[in-house]
Amino acid sequence: MRILDSHLHLWDPSVLAYDWLEGDLNAPFAAAELAEDRIEDVQREAAVFVQADPRTSQALDEVRWVDSIAEETGVIGIVAGARLHKKRTLRDHLDALGEYERVVGIRHLLQGEPDGFALRRAFVEGASEIAARGLTFDACVRAHQIPDVTALADAVPDLRIVLDHLGKPAIGTSEDPLPPSVEWVRDLCALAERPQVMLKLSGLPAESSGHIDEDQMVPFLDAALEAFGADRLMWGSDWPVSSVDSEGDSLYFPGNRDDWCHTIADWARERGADVDGIMWGNAARFYRLPAE
Repeated sequence: MRILDSHLHLWDPSVLAYDWLEGDLNAPFAAAELAEDRIEDVQREAAVFVQADPRTSQALDEVRWVDSIAEETGVIGIVAGARLHKKRTLRDHLDALGEYERVVGIRHLLQGEPDGFALRRAFVEGASEIAARGLTFDACVRAHQIPDVTALADAVPDLRIVLDHLGKPAIGTSEDPLPPSVEWVRDLCALAERPQVMLKLSGLPAESSGHIDEDQMVPFLDAALEAFGADRLMWGSDWPVSSVDSEGDSLYFPGNRDDWCHTIADWARERGADVDGIMWGNAARFYRLPAE
């Protein structure tokens, strides 16, 4: 099996400043740490780095740093950070990003923005600018914000969008799991009606405090498959965020990346879905990366 991790984070607090890091996450997670947390039983492994939210002024520095360690970490694509509503600086920032061949997409974190932020004129204009440049958009929202992503897809139909982490649905805990909510399923299905949108099978462990329980996760994976179809799903590890117990002492769980990879591959195989597509091909097509 070959895997293209569509959602890998890397950071080093001694290189860049990350105001949100705490607990075990407030430490380097870069080439050396990734080498110790490899995925077993795969013949080929590569990754798409997704911006890890350093201070806004360091967005370009983050790309420069990740690009410098791309060979060591297997990164073949970079989703860079950008503030899409900052019209006066966005074009210069995108021009600078254009100097890096690995940059394939943009993420402006929406989960912390007010509802409706993605529909503001300045944001839509920024989204149109990245679409015109052939860049993708990673939409990281909370479940109640999924309709905003649908509206953005309608406003900028040429923008290729991928919904991170299944839209962060409430899944409960392994001891007290929650079923998919009617609202989440409804909004996910509405978003899936937009053909330019894809979905990342990522982030669910983080929503369950770093724990992976197949019985808890499978109903959400099945809902995603029914809404989007196997050819619009891509696996992502969300490493190392999804490898940390977010309760108590925020302890790091090495091996979660491997467990989540094989959980998704086994689930896809059991459903008769295209395992290679979900684990490699779909992400390669979306980000316009080498298919082989």
